Amino acid sequence: MKILLSWSSGKDSAWALHLLNQSCPGCVGALLTTVNEAVDRVAMHAVRREVLEAQAAAAGLPLHVVPIPHPCPNEVYEERMRVAVAAAVADGFTHAAFGDLFLEDVRRYREERLAGTGLTPLFPVWGIPTHELADQMLAAGLRARLACVDTRVLGAPLAGREWHRALLEELPPGVDPCGERGEFHTCVYAGPMFAAPIALENGVTHARDPFVWADFTVGSGVIA
Repeated sequence: MKILLSWSSGKDSAWALHLLNQSCPGCVGALLTTVNEAVDRVAMHAVRREVLEAQAAAAGLPLHVVPIPHPCPNEVYEERMRVAVAAAVADGFTHAAFGDLFLEDVRRYREERLAGTGLTPLFPVWGIPTHELADQMLAAGLRARLACVDTRVLGAPLAGREWHRALLEELPPGVDPCGERGEFHTCVYAGPMFAAPIALENGVTHARDPFVWADFTVGSGVIA
């Protein structure tokens, strides 16, 4: 088994990596991320490539980047992913793993697109109740900050905030603690999936209604 892990830069894909490392040590062979080629940032999360590369280095895995335009028509996205999947199969990958939690339509889309490609989809985090999942992540030492906030459901000042128990207690009723419905996205900088923490530094925030993003950079300090 050789697994290509879809890597968003956030906590759910990071936790998927941790679970895969536990169940099948050495099976994850690379991380795969779509990057907005206009700004060189992770799509949707808007995490800088330098942070993405630091995460891959901390995980000890090669990073496969799929550049996509902005805006990106769905047919362009799917064509570039087809090319990436074909390259992975040619490189000996047998499975593709995702950090999806409970959205049935998202899972079905991935399964349909991978059917017949040679990559079998895996969903290692699927179905874990998200309150329990958040507790598991935090108890294991996963550390992340909110990279993106949807201001239709959360306040803009939460962008850049630490994702921890105090923040979870502040979330309005109906907001998923893992942000699975798109309420927020995270950037992970420490946890059992990394050999060492990343010194993540907060920069300015950027807004484009209805979203607000925190601009993270990699510092030179050491996280205790």
